[in-house]
Amino acid sequence: MPAPTKSRHAGVSDEPMNAASTYPPSWYADSAAPLQEQPALRGSIDDADVCILGAGYTGLSAALELAEAGYRVVVLEAERIGWGASGRNGGQAIVGYGCEQSTLEDLLGHDAARTLFGLSREGMDLLRARIARHRIECDWRDGHAHVPVKPRQERALRAGIVEMAQKYDYPLRWWDRRRLRDELESDRYLGAVYDPASGHLHPLEYAFGLARAALAAGVRIFERSPVVELVRGARPRLRTPQGEVAADFAVLAGNAWLRGVAPELESRVMPVGTYIAATAPLGVERARALIRNDMAVADVNWALDYFRLSRDHRLLFGGRASYSSWPPPNLRGVMRRRIHNVFPQLDDMPIEYLWGGYVDISLNRAPHWGRLAPNVYFAQGFSGHGVASTGLAGRLIAEAIRGQSERLDLFAKIPHAPFPGGRALRTPLLVLAMAWYKLRDALW
Repeated sequence: MPAPTKSRHAGVSDEPMNAASTYPPSWYADSAAPLQEQPALRGSIDDADVCILGAGYTGLSAALELAEAGYRVVVLEAERIGWGASGRNGGQAIVGYGCEQSTLEDLLGHDAARTLFGLSREGMDLLRARIARHRIECDWRDGHAHVPVKPRQERALRAGIVEMAQKYDYPLRWWDRRRLRDELESDRYLGAVYDPASGHLHPLEYAFGLARAALAAGVRIFERSPVVELVRGARPRLRTPQGEVAADFAVLAGNAWLRGVAPELESRVMPVGTYIAATAPLGVERARALIRNDMAVADVNWALDYFRLSRDHRLLFGGRASYSSWPPPNLRGVMRRRIHNVFPQLDDMPIEYLWGGYVDISLNRAPHWGRLAPNVYFAQGFSGHGVASTGLAGRLIAEAIRGQSERLDLFAKIPHAPFPGGRALRTPLLVLAMAWYKLRDALW
């Protein structure tokens, strides 16, 4: 059994994280099969067709698509492959986007929203296909449930099932409280919307699998090579402290970690801290008693809880998002209380791992994908729904570079405003807004 591990990210730790460390401690990092470290960039490369910032799901997916089409691709990663949200997220792969379909209808109309939803289904199919084709051992499991805590949430979810069937030809199942209890050993929820097409996986092992496939296809990946400047022009250049890459096309896939490279993109997303606890192993029988069908579960509060089982029979429980740059006080105690609210029968079970990371949210929670220039592409704003949609983003950017941009152009039509308040005030304003939504969750 692994020893209890300190959390080190976004201020969660008792000590500052060393930027030269390999991966922040987590159950994911301890349980993933190691991936050979790639070299740092030294000197200049000028024979690349495409240079990609970021070795997370988006960047690796785009790199893989392009390399398989014969492009010479270089990927620059500031830390390690999958070091950011791709290696630390909740592992839940869900059809759809971070916003409701009604938001996309309001922004673009029903026909475009329907096309976008169809693309999200393609993203889920692509995720499954890549896992199978490249034999990625990432603990894929079928099934996801959204669960209501309040009657108003139940009404909204049940109405949503009808709407998704009528408008989008997407079948979802309603489970009443008794049916849910057949699968989930908790009295907290009023029912569930069950989606057999969604599911969950081991996030870091999936990132490693994409990287192995990309390397096998000829992609050059450089780790510990932070991009410090994007030089735009006929052949954009991405500069690092010890080198640079000139290419015909550049792709920015840094999400919450662009670090000043493209201020016009950073103003339209906000880094949000999210946290995950892993209990000690429960044992096969006790774990299966909690979630009998091994699905992933998420409630629909604004400050949501989400949870699933690991392959070694732990409960992986996430939530308690932080909209400031500081982690919540007494995070371990907070996570224990949240677990107790769902599974009071686990009061005797210690938390062995606790870690955090940033996801990027857009103001309207819709995906923000497109181009900054004819030869500079980007994708960001996954808003907590990136496990499947990042792969789609990578494919659509690769299509656009190859001359077929219609599908990416549809995403580029989604309007995105910067967060209000500028760099100085946008975080305090968001914290105040989130406090209101949390109060609404508690009172209504």
